[in-house]
Amino acid sequence: MSVTASESGGVAPVIEEYAPPGPGERLWDAAGRWHGVLIAAGILAATRIVQLVLLVWLDRATEEPMGLRNNLLIWDGGWFRRVAEGYPHGYTYGQTGALEGNELAFFPLYPMLIRGLSALGLDSGTAALTVSWLASVAAAVALHLLGTSLYGRRAGWALVAICCSAPMSVVLSMAYSESLFLALLAGMFVAAHRKVWWAAGLLGLGCALTRPTGAAAAVALAVAAVIAVRRDPAAPKWPPLAAAGLALAGVPAFLWWVGRRVGEPDAWFKIQTAGWGTSFDYGRSTLTFLHDTLTVGDGWVPMSVALILLVAAAAAAVAMTGRPWLPLAVYGVVAMVLVYGQAGYYHSKPRLLLPVLLTLLPAVVAAARARPRVAILAITAWAAFGLWYGAYLVAVWPYTI
Repeated sequence: MSVTASESGGVAPVIEEYAPPGPGERLWDAAGRWHGVLIAAGILAATRIVQLVLLVWLDRATEEPMGLRNNLLIWDGGWFRRVAEGYPHGYTYGQTGALEGNELAFFPLYPMLIRGLSALGLDSGTAALTVSWLASVAAAVALHLLGTSLYGRRAGWALVAICCSAPMSVVLSMAYSESLFLALLAGMFVAAHRKVWWAAGLLGLGCALTRPTGAAAAVALAVAAVIAVRRDPAAPKWPPLAAAGLALAGVPAFLWWVGRRVGEPDAWFKIQTAGWGTSFDYGRSTLTFLHDTLTVGDGWVPMSVALILLVAAAAAAVAMTGRPWLPLAVYGVVAMVLVYGQAGYYHSKPRLLLPVLLTLLPAVVAAARARPRVAILAITAWAAFGLWYGAYLVAVWPYTI
């Protein structure tokens, strides 16, 4: 039985209301029905409002304020809006003839949703933000359901609060694909944990068509499917296996499509490397960055990124000692290998770690088991740093995130 510290320093059973739902209990009831979902949405809204206020404040303090809307649409937001207008048919070359990055590097689901809203009369910027904000709400609900399904209702709320106030949670308000990916990912895990395989397969495919890390989500869903088949040999095998197969096909299908459109099978990888220096070097560049930053580095942003990378790795290791649900653990490990193992902009790595839910589990479980006052104070302190940090990197830090 889960325990929590009592006022006298001993242990006491967690309140039954917050226990994980039993096999026959409806997740909707265990999550608090509409009341529980509205609390999760309220937590998301509070983090977004605070961060937007911080973003406006920090932006006005700069020499050349950009305005809130422009800050929410910068960097990858411009790329996604161009993708919504259509993919190019081949490589893009600069004036010197060197290969450059282009829109084919970006996965299609988020920009296609932008195009769909634009067809209804919204300009592309408003459409991009609308998709991102609606997806953020869906992500908050899905995270609450996932936390509830795994650890109980309080864990669901804690997962929403901790994830949505993480250091780079600012992208949940921007024209980036993280909010959509997070909603699909959490929804996929909820469906797989509750064995709703048709939904898990569709959501897993959505993950795979939103970000490259969707490959890690698909592997995790395959693990969940294998576990389900082995634990219940008498049940039909095709629903979980079909769900896994659908999700696993997503990333290879898009990479194949890009290769066919350009005329070279490895075209997507070449575009990524040419445009953003992204390639898998087995962590060599990450280790070099950590070594240089922690020994001779003098900038506080590189130092903070290095510390975030180290803390995230340590948190993931702690989470693994708690033997989390295997598919979630597999996803977290594979996703972290992809983040730490690739070369590229070091200041983008905290953003890429945002959907790696494994790193958040120790804090989520601790918050769910702590006294409410302690949990609220700890999460508030975490949010104060995380929300300011993301706003600073958008409004003040001059480089892409």
